[in-house]
Amino acid sequence: MNAFVVSGLIKRRAQLAGDIEKAHEALRRMVMDLENLDATILQFEPNFRLEAIKPKAFRPPKDWSNRGEMTRICLSILRLAAEPLTARDVALQLLTERALNREDQRLLRLMTKRVGVALRLQKEKGVVQSQQGPGQYMLWSLNR
Repeated sequence: MNAFVVSGLIKRRAQLAGDIEKAHEALRRMVMDLENLDATILQFEPNFRLEAIKPKAFRPPKDWSNRGEMTRICLSILRLAAEPLTARDVALQLLTERALNREDQRLLRLMTKRVGVALRLQKEKGVVQSQQGPGQYMLWSLNR
C-alpha cells in the first residue's frame, strides 16, 4: 500500500512542478509584454512617467462565490464572533479570509452590500437576528 501512496505523491509533485514552470513562463511573457508596452509608450511620449501608471487591482467576478458560499462564510464568521457584528465587519473578515485587499474601498463596499443581502435573507429564515447598532448600522448575530 505504501508504494501506491508514494507513487501518487510523486505523480502529484510532478504535476505541481509542471504547473509552477508554466506559471513562471506566463509571468516571463507578461513581464516582456509590459516592457514592450513601456517602450512603445515612451516612443510616443518620451517624457512620460511610467511609474505614474497604477496597476489595476484584481476584481473578483460578480459570481466569484459558488451558490451559498457567501452565506456559509457569513454564518461561519458570526458563529466565531464574540459579539454582534455589522455587515461591514463581516465583509472585512471575509476579505481577510479570501486574501483579498482590505484597503480596496470599492471592493469593501461591494462585499458589504453582498453580506447585507445574505444576512437579510437569513434573517427572513430565522437563522440570524439584527438589532440597531451605532448610527444607522445594524448589528448581526446568530439566533441561538
